[in-house]
Amino acid sequence: MTTEGSWYYVQNGETVGPVSRDAIMQAVRSGDGPRTLVWGPSVSEWTEARHVVALGVSTNQPAPPPRRGKTTRADVIDYELYGDDMQFVEVTLDPDEVVIAEAGGMMYMTEGIQMQTVFGDPSKEQGFLGKLFDAGKRMVTGESLFLTTFGAVSKKRERVAFAAPYPGKIIPVHLDEVGGELICQKDAFLCAAKGVEIGIAFQKKILAGLFGGEGFILQRLRGDGLAFIHAGGTIHRMELEAEETLRLDTGCLVALQPSVDYDIAMTGGIKNAVFGGEGIFMATLRGPGTVWLQSLPFTRLAGRVLANIGPSGKGEGSVIGGLANIFESRN
Repeated sequence: MTTEGSWYYVQNGETVGPVSRDAIMQAVRSGDGPRTLVWGPSVSEWTEARHVVALGVSTNQPAPPPRRGKTTRADVIDYELYGDDMQFVEVTLDPDEVVIAEAGGMMYMTEGIQMQTVFGDPSKEQGFLGKLFDAGKRMVTGESLFLTTFGAVSKKRERVAFAAPYPGKIIPVHLDEVGGELICQKDAFLCAAKGVEIGIAFQKKILAGLFGGEGFILQRLRGDGLAFIHAGGTIHRMELEAEETLRLDTGCLVALQPSVDYDIAMTGGIKNAVFGGEGIFMATLRGPGTVWLQSLPFTRLAGRVLANIGPSGKGEGSVIGGLANIFESRN
């Protein structure tokens, strides 16, 4: 847990900190400016200073030029994250820029934003059959057949915001910085710049598909743009070295690079499986690559809520709750 004085920033490729907020503001002014990478209170990932509301750095900066040797296909968008546990992301679009989102995720938008519901993947140029095939694949994942695009149609910058569906964190992922592809749980995707392809990835291993907590089908994000994913609780990013292995609860996996091998294994021992409270199977991740984990899977949260709803649930206090249930049953 960071404190008000626990700020860090990157200078000449090295991490500097902890420093105070005033010190990091001075470093931003004298270093790379608003694009200085920082980390601190309420910032879950290394983020450019211009996107950190607490620092108050202006976002009215020109978009960076494409990296040499690479062709940028996706729109370059600016954003700010608001909130702590119930977050939303506000995306700022230049004229003709577009952001893609799941249906029902929009929170608000300014007057110059045009919303369109599209069939298939709007980042692909394809005919009707191709769109129908993509929509069918989305239906298999349990998602809506449609995606929604939000484009800036005025001559000035416009804003549109997307809210998290349940308590947790929203993290930005620059796909070109993680190899151009990310595999994530099917309900993790929130929104992305136009140019990011949103598809599905089949889990090839039968046991991992049956007992891995995420099923046979995951979402695949591909491209070189910015995407936002959401998960419950706190999101933790880990770098796995080659052959490094990590074992975790099957529901705690949010996303991973394709280079990471994903499988499941028995918990080990009948007593552990039956009485350990962690289930029979655990996920096994083997590097190299980057993985993102969540501290509170939605299924775990929903299970606790359902267990305490209705007459059969526990009351606020053991004695009073029990008396309330007695009178309720008599009525």
